[in-house]
Amino acid sequence: MTHPRLPDRDASPVRLPHAPLPTYYQSNDASKREAFLRRIFDAAAVDYDRLEKIVGLGTGSWYRRQALLRAGLKPGLQVVDVGMGTGLVSREILRITGEPHRLVGVDPSPGMMEQARFEQPVECRLGRAEDIPVPDASADFVVMGYALRHVTDFGAAAHEFRRVLKPGGRLLILEFSRPEGRLGHALLKAYMRGVVPWLVRAVARTRDTPMLWRYTWDTIETCVPPAQIMQTLAGHGLNGVERHTELSIFSEYRARG
Repeated sequence: MTHPRLPDRDASPVRLPHAPLPTYYQSNDASKREAFLRRIFDAAAVDYDRLEKIVGLGTGSWYRRQALLRAGLKPGLQVVDVGMGTGLVSREILRITGEPHRLVGVDPSPGMMEQARFEQPVECRLGRAEDIPVPDASADFVVMGYALRHVTDFGAAAHEFRRVLKPGGRLLILEFSRPEGRLGHALLKAYMRGVVPWLVRAVARTRDTPMLWRYTWDTIETCVPPAQIMQTLAGHGLNGVERHTELSIFSEYRARG
């Protein structure tokens, strides 16, 4: 389903994409939250790809590739993968383009980037969505896969997306969304809070990995509504903002520079 309409005017813009979660970090201070995220992603990196395949029932790579194609990715484009992590989205980018020299990966977690595996070298840079380490108007295509919930200031990230995109360049943000219906929400919560923790505990090699997957659900459940995300993108100069959804869970936010 495609939703080309912009959100209502009274939706407020996004800074932190979800309310603070004191279960995981002791303070509302942004630096404490960032330190928690850096630690847990670094520690869980060795388990991440294996568990993603299990939790996603082996469909993740196919879905990411289809989403990239729907957003207009093709060979010849200079691409920046923000929040590249272990390279799950980057590998699908390369399956489409076959051009590692036109891809830059950016992530704040050295541990996650160390686990990224590519057949040919890809340039990986340490950085955050709020301060993307690439020049102005240098990217034809910017993608952020399932990292929106982890940024500290989504407004600053939206500004950076606009800054690094060439005029007319494409933005794709992949993110989970809480289902609007009660049944869909209950089923997803039962899976993420019941089945997934059991699977993770059975195969994880680090004790921080189960916490990361619990945190994943809690940030999905408390994430701001899609309308606010769309308004934030539009409010920072991005054009043609739209949202495409799959299974009422997977959101693809698309826009142009």
